[in-house]
Amino acid sequence: MSDFRGEWPATLDVAALVAGGWRPVPFREFIVKVHSRCDLACDYCYMYEMADQSWRDRPRRMSVEIAEQTAARIGEHVRAHELPEIVLVLHGGEPLLAGHELLWRLATATRKEAGPDVRVKVHVQTNGVGLTQSYLRLFGELDVRVGVSLDGDAQAHDRHRRFTSGRGSHAAVASGLARLCSDEFRHLFSGLLCTIDLRNDPVGTYETLISYDPPRIDFLLPHGTWDTPPPERTPDSGRTPYADWLIRVFDRWYREPLTDIRLFSDIMRLLIGRGSLDEAVGLAPARMAVVETDGWIEQADNLKVAYHGAAETGLHVGTDPFDAALRLPAVVARQLGVRALAATCRQCAIHEVCGGGMYAHRYRSGSGFANPSVYCPDLIRLITHISETVRADISARLGGSRL
Repeated sequence: MSDFRGEWPATLDVAALVAGGWRPVPFREFIVKVHSRCDLACDYCYMYEMADQSWRDRPRRMSVEIAEQTAARIGEHVRAHELPEIVLVLHGGEPLLAGHELLWRLATATRKEAGPDVRVKVHVQTNGVGLTQSYLRLFGELDVRVGVSLDGDAQAHDRHRRFTSGRGSHAAVASGLARLCSDEFRHLFSGLLCTIDLRNDPVGTYETLISYDPPRIDFLLPHGTWDTPPPERTPDSGRTPYADWLIRVFDRWYREPLTDIRLFSDIMRLLIGRGSLDEAVGLAPARMAVVETDGWIEQADNLKVAYHGAAETGLHVGTDPFDAALRLPAVVARQLGVRALAATCRQCAIHEVCGGGMYAHRYRSGSGFANPSVYCPDLIRLITHISETVRADISARLGGSRL
């Protein structure tokens, strides 16, 4: 388990928190790794290219038995907390490598275990390479929403997202997206996920993504920590290359918002006192649990960027309920809100909007996750720009009244 290091939050006194009235929030999103390998070899992948290499020891494909145990544990959690709705995410590796039958079994078993009065929203996040008509027909039958990873045009996408042979995957992904965007299947399309590369033109990337008319775009900051910072993000530097990139996209999008961009919408929502819908910003408690192909329950898998074993809980669907994870220090820390922020963050004027940034990006050996995000300067600049833009817009619409 990850707590052996003695770094924060391993030192968190959960018993004292409970005695003081704190209570955990139940999981509402279950990310199930139906296949632990991928048909691409993306060089920035946190699963295969970064600190945690546990994928090497896991079965490639989740067994039917583990899938059914997972569904039963999800149903148990739903009943224990009387949840009206949950999200099941079919994930990997590449989930389409798991095959039609396993995906069908997991989705149908989870809905059966949750019960007829609970809405189970099923999503699949795929690289798009294997997005065939037969899969789309299956997803139509199961009412599964499909998210696809696309980093921009062919040059931008193929810089990182390649097959093991070195051949780019853009053509295959574009073919899969064409099928998904057809009249027959477009209702299944949930959005595009794009990992930022500073070498790609931000507005050009946005224009490429928007050409598919996605319901939502997620721009993902490359995963990194203070120990292994992302490209061009120099620790303790005031430079803001990622904010500069995103601001160009925001300014283009804000003039004509043709779709939802989750990061921008979340920041704007937080600026007016509402909650965020994603862990990238804000202080909302983390509500997701991950199940690996061998049945081990883990935290959000982006923690694999920190160190080997960072996402582990030591719990298994064959023996443990999801409730057992809710009292683990590492899970509690992600539900504590402002109390989990570093002192530097708590003193910052925008901490309720920033929320310390994505939890995984706070890691520094020695102090664990009790740090600001490695993207701190970028987040401050981006949030400030969005705030000033929106305030100026509202002021202009009100005839120059001060806000």
